[in-house]
Amino acid sequence: MTRLFQFDASDVKIKKRETVFQGFFRMDKLWLTHPRFDGREMPVFTRELFVRGDATCVLPYDPVRDEVVLLEQFRLGALGRDQSPWLLELVAGMNEEGESPEQVARREGQEEAGLTFRQLERICEYLVSPGGSTEMVHLYCGLVSSEHAGGLFGVEHEHEDIRAHVLAASEAMAMVHDGRINNAAAIIALQWLELNRPRLRREAGQ
Repeated sequence: MTRLFQFDASDVKIKKRETVFQGFFRMDKLWLTHPRFDGREMPVFTRELFVRGDATCVLPYDPVRDEVVLLEQFRLGALGRDQSPWLLELVAGMNEEGESPEQVARREGQEEAGLTFRQLERICEYLVSPGGSTEMVHLYCGLVSSEHAGGLFGVEHEHEDIRAHVLAASEAMAMVHDGRINNAAAIIALQWLELNRPRLRREAGQ
């Protein structure tokens, strides 16, 4: 059997790197080489890299009422698809320097949905699109009361316009299965909830 992960970051040789765009986001161009699995050295090649900080996403879940809170907002990247560019998503925000993912989760819960998480359960960390982006997402389930959740939120000077919806957990999961929810963080979190929902409800006395 061949060995898994025989190479690491030290095997990659970056010959040159330059920033080709700097705006709201940054794009770098790299000239690099690395070993091949057959033992040869890869010729120097170029790649563009979308340099983006890490983010934290949270699925708010009320295990007593068996409800989730999902956010509806406009997403430019969904334009041009055969769907609305207003997506149903999780509470989410970029990790600022010096902030832990848990701090980001709690800050964004307040800003985007008016929610205070009484407990955060780590789901996973995952690379969003490692073929061309540096972004890592820290994913959580945040336990809340959804009794008074919902409404309009967002930081106006950041051009956020957010509507928070309270949905039965079963309805949200059905929206994953039929494709109405089709962004990665929400899909991963809701599928995790499908697996862990009985435990969370049991721990909440339901």
